[in-house]
Amino acid sequence: MKNYLRVFGAAVLCLGLVTASAQFGPMPGGPDFGGSIGKLFGNNRAFSATLEIRSTDSATNTTVMPGKFSFDSGKSRFEVNMSEVQSQMVPAGAAAQMKSIGLDQMVMVSRPDKKAAYLVYPGMQSYVETSLSATASAGTNADYKVEATELGKETLDGHPCVKNKVVVTDTDGSKQEFTAWNAADLKKFPVKIQTGDTTMLFKQVVLAAPAAANFEPPSGYTKYDDMQTMMQQQIMKRLGGLATPPGN
Repeated sequence: MKNYLRVFGAAVLCLGLVTASAQFGPMPGGPDFGGSIGKLFGNNRAFSATLEIRSTDSATNTTVMPGKFSFDSGKSRFEVNMSEVQSQMVPAGAAAQMKSIGLDQMVMVSRPDKKAAYLVYPGMQSYVETSLSATASAGTNADYKVEATELGKETLDGHPCVKNKVVVTDTDGSKQEFTAWNAADLKKFPVKIQTGDTTMLFKQVVLAAPAAANFEPPSGYTKYDDMQTMMQQQIMKRLGGLATPPGN
């Protein structure tokens, strides 16, 4: 029972860190590239890359979350290995506990076209399907106004970049400000994006459409409608098939 509660708590905490680190617009399917941030990518509507999200949430804690990201016309996929996440909020031993039952690998898929998101755990061969809100599933708004001001030129990861201050204004007049480093040799792809205390850094960028299967839940995996049920059933099975749920 204690093992169950410890692993369950670690899994919930790590899932919270994933969504909290995507401050550009967190959603169940991972970082949200619709709305204002979607305008930063210009005509680059399909790509894959490694992605590091760095978020400072207090004076003492910075969360660094590396992963693999794929995008195609609003559909997105973000793969995270929780053992690679750096944060003072993650308890010692949490990654090992999660790995022991298959919770360390996490894949978040967002499908605004289907108004659905999938949270996939390959180690459990299971996934949770949730609904996206109307706002989250709206995708990039073509009517958003974009104003860019050049701040200088820098080289990042070998790419010659133009550093821009970008202000995106939505249809309600709300503004969001970003700093973007647009790579001249990657069709102005923003290899680095910063807003507030959050930074996204893209490397190994491939400007081609990812395989369509990347944005579907794996065939043969068990589907769940909520996270708690999946964790309860899968963790209990791995911890010896306890007959009663925790707390009973």
